Amino acid sequence: MKKIIHVENSDFFRKLVRTFLSERGFLVESFNHGSAALDAINTGEVGLIITGLSFSDMEGSEFIKRAIGYPHNIPIIALTSTQDPETEHLLYELGIKARVLKSGIWQEQLLPLINQYFMGD
Repeated sequence: MKKIIHVENSDFFRKLVRTFLSERGFLVESFNHGSAALDAINTGEVGLIITGLSFSDMEGSEFIKRAIGYPHNIPIIALTSTQDPETEHLLYELGIKARVLKSGIWQEQLLPLINQYFMGD
């Protein structure tokens, strides 16, 4: 079974996302450091990456650049609280497939994307 790599600096939100996805039958590995998540990409079958934009060891944009640079062609969804149009534009230029805003309906927006990019393989 392919897994989802989730990278998030907030312990609370990382646990919330992992619980939400695990309860729906997804195998999720969560990380608070971009470098650890990059290492995990090469350790097994990864079907999707969900990432925030800031970690203690690197910015989310650097993580995305490096994750996109891997030869695995793994779709990336940015799960962020920023509503800045310039940041959103940069994320799409970097190669993310979608951006979900951390709002009251993030679960409703994230699940169809996962089904599209993760289950559609």
